[in-house]
Amino acid sequence: MSKNVLKVENATMQFGGVVAVDNLNLEINEGEIVALIGPNGAGKTTAFNVVTGVYQPTNGAVWFNGEKIIENHPQGKMKKLYKGQHDGEYTGVLAPTPDKITKLGMARTFQNIRLWKSQTVFNNVLIAKHCRTTSNVFSATFRMNRKEEAAQRAHVEELLKIVGLYDVKDELATSLPYGKQRRLEIARALAAEPQLLLLDEPAAGMNPQETDELTAFIGEIRDKFNLTVFLIEHHMNLVMGISDRIYVLDFGKLIAEGTPAEIQNNQRVIDAYLGVADDA
Repeated sequence: MSKNVLKVENATMQFGGVVAVDNLNLEINEGEIVALIGPNGAGKTTAFNVVTGVYQPTNGAVWFNGEKIIENHPQGKMKKLYKGQHDGEYTGVLAPTPDKITKLGMARTFQNIRLWKSQTVFNNVLIAKHCRTTSNVFSATFRMNRKEEAAQRAHVEELLKIVGLYDVKDELATSLPYGKQRRLEIARALAAEPQLLLLDEPAAGMNPQETDELTAFIGEIRDKFNLTVFLIEHHMNLVMGISDRIYVLDFGKLIAEGTPAEIQNNQRVIDAYLGVADDA
C-alpha cells in the first residue's frame, strides 16, 4: 500500500464574504503526480497557499507524511474555552510559517516566475539551499562553515547538470529564454530537497515545444529525485499526459476526482471547465 504524503481535510479559506476554498478534501500518495484543475478563480492557488502555510485556513487541517501540520477549528476553540480551560491549553490553531513547512519537505513554484533577477542562475539555486544549512550567523561570519558551503555549491552544480542548466550557470537568470526560466524556478525548488513538489501553472506562457519538453521534464525529475508532484495547470495535454489522478475545483468546491480518462468523460467537469468540441 502506498504511503500517504499529503492529506487535506475539510479545508476552507474565506476572505470576508468570499469563500475561495470550500470544504476541500484530497489525498496524494507517494510517487504520484496529481493535478488540480478548474476554471480561473476556482480556488486552486488558494488551496496551494493553504497547504504551504501562506494562508492559515479558516477551517480544516493539512497532514504531511502522516503528521498534522496545519489546523484551524475555530468552533473547537470556542467550545474548549467555554468549558473553562485556560486560554493557551488549546487554541485550535496550528499554523507553521512557509519556511518551516519547506524544512518539513515541501517546495513550490508560483504562477508568475519569481527569480532573483540580478543574480546568476547558479546563485538563484544556491540561495535556495539556505533552508538546509546548519550554520548560524556566528559560524558564517568567521567562515567556520566552509565544508558545508563547499558541499552546497557542489550539490548545486550537480543539480544544474541534471536539469540541463549547467552551461548557463553564470548567466543572469532573466537572460534565459522563458522555458529555461521556468526550469530554473523548478531547479530552485529542488534545491530545498523536497519530498513533495508543488507546481503552480508551470506551463503558463510556454509554446507547444516548451510544453512538451516540460511534460517530459516533470516525469524525469519525479523519477530521479523520488518526488511526489502536485500541480495546478490549465494546459490539458500536459495534465492528461502526465497525471496519475486529477482533482477538479469549481467556485472553491471539489466537483470531481479520478483518473485522466474518468475526468475527460465526467459530464459535470465538461460542463464546468473542459467544454466540448464545436461539432459535438
